[in-house]
Amino acid sequence: MKENIIKIKSFAFAVRIVKLYKFLCSDKREFVISKQLLRSGTSVGAVIREAEFAESKLDFKHKLHIVQKEINETIYWLELLRATNYLVIEQFESINNDAVEIIKLVTSILKTTKSNLISKNNGINN
Repeated sequence: MKENIIKIKSFAFAVRIVKLYKFLCSDKREFVISKQLLRSGTSVGAVIREAEFAESKLDFKHKLHIVQKEINETIYWLELLRATNYLVIEQFESINNDAVEIIKLVTSILKTTKSNLISKNNGINN
């Protein structure tokens, strides 16, 4: 069985987000931004899991677009936490690098999916 790297990385990212949320609440006493971060950061893996059982290729593509939006929102909250000194640069860079890696993977999967859909549609029309 082929290893699903995006599934593995998004789950590990969600674990990091939960731990960061707990740190922000307990150590930094920050509750508003951290809740937004928790919501968007953990939804990435959840929607990837939904996409595994998409009803069609178009549904799969739609779900991956949602993942792109959620990981991009997560990056925004991370940047805001860094800009407001809730995260030191090392904390920010570490988790932000993971987020950027996920958005690159999802974008690559989307490009391949779109290309496959176009090829399939062109084959039908010929």
